[in-house]
Amino acid sequence: MKKILLVEDDPLLIDIYTTKLQQSGFDVKAVEHGEKAVEEIREEKPDIVLLDIVLPHMDGWDILQQMQTAADLKHIPVVILSNLGQKEEIEKGLRLGAAQYLIKAHYTPSQIVEEVVKLIGSL
Repeated sequence: MKKILLVEDDPLLIDIYTTKLQQSGFDVKAVEHGEKAVEEIREEKPDIVLLDIVLPHMDGWDILQQMQTAADLKHIPVVILSNLGQKEEIEKGLRLGAAQYLIKAHYTPSQIVEEVVKLIGSL
């Protein structure tokens, strides 16, 4: 079973995404703030990280940068899942190593699961 770490601070979205991903056969763990995310990524070694940008304690940019500079983490694909949809933010996310940048408002939870399945299937 593929492991997904969901880094999201909205309890409603955590519930929705976790449910949809589990229904698709994934093992999902959710973390609500940035500092805990890096610890969990190191411990769990997920197959993929779904990462929000606006988080308490440490934002998604810092998490992504830490992952890209750590030899044991930089191979883990990251999908940014954010409502920050400016062109500059999308380019920054991809430049920092994200495999994909999905704007929450443009995708239903089912479509997000589809994108994850496509990405994990290509790993």
